[in-house]
Amino acid sequence: MTQSQILPTDLLRERIQKDVDSRIIITDAAEISLYASDVYARGTPPALVVRPAFLEQVARVVQIATSMGYAITQRGGGMSYTGGYLPTQTNTLMLDLSALNQIISIDEDDLVITVETGVTWQQIWEALTPLRLRLPFFGTFSGSRATVGGGLSNGALFMGTARYGSAADIVVGMEVIDAQGRRIQTGQAAFHNGRPGFRQYGPDLTGLFVHDAGALGVKTLASLRMIPMPDAADYASFAFSSQQEAVAALSAIGRSGYCEEAYIFDPATTQRSLDPATLQKDIGRLGNVIRSQSSILKGLLEGAKLIIAGRRFVEGSVYTLHCVCAGRSIDAVRDDRLGAVRLALAHGGVEISNTIPKAARANPFEPLNGILGSQGERWAALNAKVPHSDAEHLIAATEKAIEPYREGMAACGVTMSFLYIAIAQHIFSYEPVLRWFDEWLPVHHQIPEREFLAGLTEPEPNPEGRALVEEIRGKIVDVFAEFGAASNQIGKTYPMLASLNPETRAVLKALKAELDPDGLMNPGALGDFSA
Repeated sequence: MTQSQILPTDLLRERIQKDVDSRIIITDAAEISLYASDVYARGTPPALVVRPAFLEQVARVVQIATSMGYAITQRGGGMSYTGGYLPTQTNTLMLDLSALNQIISIDEDDLVITVETGVTWQQIWEALTPLRLRLPFFGTFSGSRATVGGGLSNGALFMGTARYGSAADIVVGMEVIDAQGRRIQTGQAAFHNGRPGFRQYGPDLTGLFVHDAGALGVKTLASLRMIPMPDAADYASFAFSSQQEAVAALSAIGRSGYCEEAYIFDPATTQRSLDPATLQKDIGRLGNVIRSQSSILKGLLEGAKLIIAGRRFVEGSVYTLHCVCAGRSIDAVRDDRLGAVRLALAHGGVEISNTIPKAARANPFEPLNGILGSQGERWAALNAKVPHSDAEHLIAATEKAIEPYREGMAACGVTMSFLYIAIAQHIFSYEPVLRWFDEWLPVHHQIPEREFLAGLTEPEPNPEGRALVEEIRGKIVDVFAEFGAASNQIGKTYPMLASLNPETRAVLKALKAELDPDGLMNPGALGDFSA
């Protein structure tokens, strides 16, 4: 093959082999298939996939690829369901950052941990637990695989969220590689003789790169603040006959600051939690429940309650609200729990077995079998964050938008469930989840445990159901935009850029032009910067 016949991708591969390291180029066909889809949809396959092993390799690879006109996308744990890392054009190099998985330092005096961004939330939890330390927000449902970089780029919340907010609220500094290969530090560590600790000294550059979906640069390092591990914890769960009562109670409890976690399962989600297989898992968690208690006797008693109660605590169509209280003393935790109970009862709740939050805290990072439903169905979530006062109006508008599709949903086997979460006292998070039976994507074959998959049969392709889900998602996104809602996992799903007022949009586009003048960092993420 002559030089003129060599494909551009071959030239890119040769440059990386020569100037960086041939071992970082992914060549396995089965592995490569993963990178052309996320949890929700298939996308354009990348021209080349590279898994850097060292921080210095990231900057060099980016510099080489962009100089040759290649776009860059970034993948961490691969848990996006909004097209976050999926290429939109064929001349794309995908960076798999999962090998950047080293914990750089744990500063017990200053309560800051610095990690490479391929580190998972579970890794951090396991490293800090023996030190009796923790992140304030400490992980997601998918934290066994989801990475810090993905959480900071796309929004991560759940564990600790009701009191402490999300991943964005605990990061104090980052290192980011821009499209030109420049290594940009943010926070105090960016200053001469500075160390990570405080993120604002002058304009908050750390905030610039949070929730950017990789559109402004590649995150390689992150410094996160820590807290002492709470010495005590307690749990409470409640049943409500109506959504309105449950939502009002969640908002009241969220505003109070009593809980580290406060969330609602709708009737469909509650019923799924009654599945016998799930009950068996909870029994298997008994050892973790025991170890999590301050005394062996108390642990045995709590574990026995878990087995006896199981998840058979509700009948009928109810909404269940679950709370976790934690603090430095058992008396303070009891007071917080009592406050949450009073608020729940005042809004029509009935206290029930607290199995769900107790089991979740005993083992917060489970294998990701939940990437599929218990019958093998696929799912796709959407997210809106609004002030508590907008919660009921947002829910009503979403349900109104969905109503015309109910007959079609029944015909195509599409169902919906909802998750409601309190965030940092002042924000209500609303997550509609669409579920349908359809052929699996590569990620569904790769991530769950083998024994879990062995008990399922992959559904037949369901293009009608898939198309209906896509249409409904579009309608819900439009509703969220009407409310000016923020969303997790912006990716390429939400019209964030187009929804900004013109003056603010102009500033963001100017920043994009400085960091990525040719528009090569994850094109399509956040919106169309060329418009």
